[in-house]
Amino acid sequence: MASNTGKMGFWSVFFLGVNGIIGSGIFLLPGNMYKLTGNNSIWLVALAGLSALTIALCFADMASRFTGNGAAWLYTYNAFGRFPGFEIGFFSWIQGVITIAAEVAAFLSVLREVVPAANSVMVYNIIGTLLIVGLAVLNLLGPKFSDWSDNVATVMKMLVLAVFIIIGIWSIKSINFSKSGVYPIGNYNNAFNIIFYMFSGFSFLPIAASDMKNSEKNLPRALISVIITVTAIYALTQFVAIGVLGTKIMSSNTPLALALAVALGPVGKLLIVGGMLISILGVAISVSFSTPFVASSLANEHQLLPSILGIKTKEGTPWVAIAITSGLSILLLLSGSYLFLVSSVVVVSLIQYIATSLATIKIQRVDKSDKDGWRLPGGMTIPIIAILLCLYIFSGITFKVVIFGIVSALLGIILYALDDHKAK
Repeated sequence: MASNTGKMGFWSVFFLGVNGIIGSGIFLLPGNMYKLTGNNSIWLVALAGLSALTIALCFADMASRFTGNGAAWLYTYNAFGRFPGFEIGFFSWIQGVITIAAEVAAFLSVLREVVPAANSVMVYNIIGTLLIVGLAVLNLLGPKFSDWSDNVATVMKMLVLAVFIIIGIWSIKSINFSKSGVYPIGNYNNAFNIIFYMFSGFSFLPIAASDMKNSEKNLPRALISVIITVTAIYALTQFVAIGVLGTKIMSSNTPLALALAVALGPVGKLLIVGGMLISILGVAISVSFSTPFVASSLANEHQLLPSILGIKTKEGTPWVAIAITSGLSILLLLSGSYLFLVSSVVVVSLIQYIATSLATIKIQRVDKSDKDGWRLPGGMTIPIIAILLCLYIFSGITFKVVIFGIVSALLGIILYALDDHKAK
């Protein structure tokens, strides 16, 4: 049995998971959620959390069977072969590319609250482009700054949410919950997709299975605990935001800042806007650092992307992957709104979730052993439910986002055709 010395315990895994899931969405999306479904958005958060848990359990089962790094693409590769593994690996990288653009778009949306000039499309595009270029330059300098910024962002976003909930809860007015209405089913589909985006970070956690103590026990416990905790935070935040603002929540792109402005005045708004900017920028730095290394690792270590993406400097920095990742992120930022980018992340994530759920079904039929790790109860029931949930979410995706997913898949096929590793 491998030694557990130096590996992460349950609580380290738990906090890693909470930090990985909570991103810019909870700061910017409560107004959109309320606009679509009103007070019902609170229980939709719980439903999205349960759906994410169903899919996460498939990842947990696979992580207990395959201890290598890679998550979705690794499971797909082992279950279905090289080309499906290639496509899912490609989507893993693209998910990071889109997330960089989404976090920068979120930063700019918050910045508009204190810098009105950012409302200009030209200024917005210039600042966004410079931010992504700046992130690329930081990545070329090495990982130290990324680690530091990730720690700062973690502390800041949890502090902002704690301050918002603790202070906001005293400013709740019951009348704000009395205004409700009847909403078409399409609104619920759209709202569910938006909320589901806020849980998309869970899929990275099983990648760390080999670094956990007793992963066969701790990983399932961590996944369940993390998603329950994050669901509670999201639902409580939505509840407080509605209770403080009522229908005014729909009038702001930064509803949490508006709510604290109601509770504490302009000073409260400035404090939370500052915290949000630091938090979102820290997440952007962290994602912009890890994403090129995903591409580089897939190219060099796993031969699932063209080798050009694995070219590094003498110091080991994947400069080609950084350049291509940054260029694609800029194009996405300039061509789509924050909500479009959010929906695009959902589409790319769903493809990985479906692949992992299908891999779970196939591997379960081949590998009946349970002595080395945790196994998903109920046989194929949970993976089938997970697939049906993903298909339901797909049904609410707009045509524009579907086209984006198709174009991304075709780009992956082209890269596969050009992949020099395949010939070797």
